[in-house]
Amino acid sequence: MIEALLSPAGRALIAELADEADLGSMRLAASLRRRFPADVVAAALTQAELRRAARAKFTRADDMFFTRAGLEQASAEVVSRHRATRFAGLGRMADLCTGIGGDLISLTAGRDVLAVDADSVHLRMALLNTEAYGVAEGVRPVEADVRTVDLAGVDAAFVDPARRTPTRRLRTGDSEPPLDWCLAVAQTVPVAIKLAPGLDRDAVPDGWELEFVADRRELKEATAWSPALATTTRRATTLPGGETLGRDDGAPVPGAVAEEFMLHPNPAVTRAGLVEELARTTGTWKIDERIAFLCADTPVRTPFARTLRVLESAPWKEKLLPSRLRALDIGAVDIRRRGLAGNVEQLHRRLKLSGEGRKATLVMTRMRGRPWSLVCIDL
Repeated sequence: MIEALLSPAGRALIAELADEADLGSMRLAASLRRRFPADVVAAALTQAELRRAARAKFTRADDMFFTRAGLEQASAEVVSRHRATRFAGLGRMADLCTGIGGDLISLTAGRDVLAVDADSVHLRMALLNTEAYGVAEGVRPVEADVRTVDLAGVDAAFVDPARRTPTRRLRTGDSEPPLDWCLAVAQTVPVAIKLAPGLDRDAVPDGWELEFVADRRELKEATAWSPALATTTRRATTLPGGETLGRDDGAPVPGAVAEEFMLHPNPAVTRAGLVEELARTTGTWKIDERIAFLCADTPVRTPFARTLRVLESAPWKEKLLPSRLRALDIGAVDIRRRGLAGNVEQLHRRLKLSGEGRKATLVMTRMRGRPWSLVCIDL
C-alpha cells in the first residue's frame, strides 16, 4: 500500500484528491480507475480520507501518511510537543512503539532518536512523517520487537504501547507490550509511558508521576513518568497553554452551598484527583465532600475549570423543573450529572423545553449529602 502511494501515479492522485468534495462517491472511484491502477486508487482514496481526519491532530496532515489504526493511536501534535518539553536537556532518546511517528516528530527536534517498531509499514510512515516536518535527520529506525532492543547509550525512553489489535480495541489497562514490561524499562533508563486516561491510577507504582492531559476541556491521555523524570505524584495539564497543577498536601477544603458561582473542573483535574488542590489555589469550596464541583462567591478565572453563574440553587425536585426553567427564561439546557442517578436523555424529553430563550447548564448533583439542582449560565 505505501509503495503504491509513493509511486509517481500515487503521489499525483493524492494531490488531485486533496480538494475533492466527496471522497466516497462511487462515480469518482469508477472515474479514477479508468486512469489509474485499482490498487493505487483504493490506497489514495483511503489516504485522502485519513489526511482529512488527521487535520484535527497535525498541522501538516496533508503531507503525512497514515493507517487508520496508526492515526487513531497517534498523539496529537499539541500533546506530543508538550510531552517533549519534559525531556529538555536529555540527549539521545528511544521512541519505543513508534507507530506513525506522532511523538517521534516532537522528540526528534534537536536530538537523535532511536525509533523502534515491529510494523514495517508504520515505521516507514514514521520516517516519511518526520520528513514532512523537516526533522528526519536525527532518526535511526529499527524494525524490531521493542523487548529485544538494546538501550545502551540512550539517555531516556518514551513508550507508547499498543492499546488495540488489528481487529479490536483492548480493555482499559491492557496493552502490547504489557504495562509491567513498560514500567520495567525504568530499571534501564528514565522512561515516560503513554497510557489510556481511564487507567486505574493505582496501576502506576509509588514514586512515579501520573500526568493527565486535556486539550482545552477534552481529556486526551495520561503519561506515567518514572522516578528519574517525576516532579510530583499526580499532575493535571491543560493545553494549548500548558498550564499545570500538581498534587500538594494542603489542608482539607471546607464545604459550602453554591449560591453565586460554580466551578466545573477540567476533566484532567478530576481524573488526576486534584479537585481539592484546585480549590486551594482558587480559594473556592467543595459543594459536597464526595462531589467534584466547587463553588465561590466571586467570579473565578482559571484554565483548570469552567466557571458558571448560579441562577438558582435548590433541592432536586424534577416535577418543578419545567416551571422553574420557564420562569428563568431558559429554553434549552445542557445537563451535567454527578453524584445523582438519572437518565439524562429521558430528563431532556420530560422537560419539554421550547428551545427559545437562554441556554443554561442544569446540574444534577448532591449538596451536603442531599439531592440538589443548580441552574447556571456561562459568565
